[in-house]
Amino acid sequence: MSTEGQERFQTLHELPKAAKLRLNANIWDYLVGATETETTMQRNRAALDSVAFRPRVLRDVSAVDSGATFLGRRKIRLPVMLCPVGSLDSFDPGGAATAGRAAASFGVPIMVSSVTEPGLERSAEAIGDGPKIFQLYVRGGPDFVDAHVKRAMDAGYDAFAITVDSAHYSRRERDIAKRFVKHWRARSEGMNYQASLSWSDIARFRDRHPDVTLILKGIGMGEDAELAVKYGVQVVFVSNHGGRQLDHGRGSLEVLPEVVQAVGGKARVWMDGGVSRGTDVVKAVAMGAELVGIGRLYCYGLAAAGEHGVMRVLQLLEDEVQTCLGLLGATRFAEVERNQLVAAHPTSKPHVHSAFPLLSEADRGY
Repeated sequence: MSTEGQERFQTLHELPKAAKLRLNANIWDYLVGATETETTMQRNRAALDSVAFRPRVLRDVSAVDSGATFLGRRKIRLPVMLCPVGSLDSFDPGGAATAGRAAASFGVPIMVSSVTEPGLERSAEAIGDGPKIFQLYVRGGPDFVDAHVKRAMDAGYDAFAITVDSAHYSRRERDIAKRFVKHWRARSEGMNYQASLSWSDIARFRDRHPDVTLILKGIGMGEDAELAVKYGVQVVFVSNHGGRQLDHGRGSLEVLPEVVQAVGGKARVWMDGGVSRGTDVVKAVAMGAELVGIGRLYCYGLAAAGEHGVMRVLQLLEDEVQTCLGLLGATRFAEVERNQLVAAHPTSKPHVHSAFPLLSEADRGY
């Protein structure tokens, strides 16, 4: 990113502010909103804000390495992934291709949604050799799934994800109240296939595609994580869809420990949900997440300044992560001890932008 671009955005909270100025009100509400009372979304932030640090001091932290590995295969710059987001092209015409180029240039993975442009192959082409995963909403029978697996593997994706927390399209009242639903509903046609998914479909996938790394995205309790391991799933992805599916769910960070325990090291555990700061990433990794997904956060960068905006989000996040690690007395993630995290009372009311207290009421737009 140019020096000029770096000077334009010097804190993360400046990116949602810039994004709001560039997006029309309907698209902005689609981005920041959640389902019904938006309780699950708020609990994502509440869970993150309910953990405090116990720092160690007088340790040599002159050199901090915030890198990680991706699926045990390659080094990545941060244990962070750009999550699948539907209709990314609403924030920037290039959609997943634009976001993917930024992720690849920076050195982190992106999970490309099956309901965003410019589609599976063109997104992969833009990402190039960067780490990438294809995520599927099931809109057809077994042949539909098999065809997408083949296309994804042929296009060079490293793994295949199936979202499992979206059996029904949720009631996102910000959109409904403005009658802004037709566009999104069109992309949800064929949801009866998603609604009928069962563990037998996962067993079939494993039998049909034994060499494909399978991720289940949307796990919300330890019992299902245990079943995922039983059915040969390699990555259990703790997620509540950013609070956009089931209302009155728990925050992802609250769910994470029971999933880590249930998996028992037999699968990788990833997590997303309200992650907005470097401290959030450190907390999630310290509690057992191998990879931490960001969604709205990179969309702010995408809407604010396209590829450069996404890159700037990642740069600022990296700076925050390295600062946090150093001040905890750690030179890398593995040195953060579990007892350095303790329960604490949040200091502000949780909402989609409570991680950015310097935003004005008008800029928050929640």
